[in-house]
Amino acid sequence: MKNSRILLNSSALVALFFFLLPTVLLGHDPAPSVPTEGFEQAWWVWPAALFAVSLLVGFLAVLSGTGGGVLFVPFVVSLFPIHLDYVRGAGLLVALCAALAAGPGLLQRNMASLRLAIPLGLVASTASIFGAMLGLAMPVNLVQCLLGICILLICGVMIFVRNSDYPNLPGRDALATALSLNGLYTEASTQETVRWRVIRTPAGLCIFALIGLMAGVFGIGGGWAMVPTLNLIMGAPLKLSIATGKIILGVTDTSAAWVYMNRGGVMALIAVPSVLGAMLGSALAVRSLSKIKPSTVRWVVIVALILAGGRSLMKGLGL
Repeated sequence: MKNSRILLNSSALVALFFFLLPTVLLGHDPAPSVPTEGFEQAWWVWPAALFAVSLLVGFLAVLSGTGGGVLFVPFVVSLFPIHLDYVRGAGLLVALCAALAAGPGLLQRNMASLRLAIPLGLVASTASIFGAMLGLAMPVNLVQCLLGICILLICGVMIFVRNSDYPNLPGRDALATALSLNGLYTEASTQETVRWRVIRTPAGLCIFALIGLMAGVFGIGGGWAMVPTLNLIMGAPLKLSIATGKIILGVTDTSAAWVYMNRGGVMALIAVPSVLGAMLGSALAVRSLSKIKPSTVRWVVIVALILAGGRSLMKGLGL
């Protein structure tokens, strides 16, 4: 198990290296209007601080059950004098690498369903491309305001939405039947084989398109919304929803991240310490799961997101 975890994390880092290599070799011009007044310190100060913040983000993301991107972007925007385009590009890579590290193991254990992930991922990834192009074309102040509003809405989702391990599904779904969105998975805690299916597939596809659009515009991934959609709206079991959401997240964030990289919105000096810190924080959190109450961490994250979202909204409004 330990060797497989090391292999998965190493593969994610190798993928990140080859993902960033064209940026270094081609020398894309940076995003416009990059502030420079906050960078008079030694070159390593900001990457080191970014690594420390990303370490905390990765730690909190695992314990609270949220994606790394939804914590990374508002925290870094609030604390660092880094252009928003770079933060959004790095946020997509943070969420992407977390999905890459978790995805192979989830598929190997038959906890995630490719049959369910492919149509939803296709819709979300297509929308994320348009979202990334839209976000890069919008004025920074407007994106800041919308990001603050989006983060505050996410806090509301985290507070009021409750998950269901095995939802009770009324009726059947013709589209889900046509796409064969059903199957079996083994519940590891009981060794019981669970038969699953989904409903409300058209509504789920529309919501995933919206999630992909938001992921591209704000660079916040989409795991925070994918799991409730799969579990509460489409009726997939909770663990299957979490695992399949990770697979969809990898596809969605990859599509949006390429747009940011092509526009020069991915800087290795920002992205690499962010991803390394988030992955190390995630590994530390896994070791601490048995010692820390997730509900306590969840409320800490909600309060922190409220503060970060409010600060982003105020920055966008020029206050």
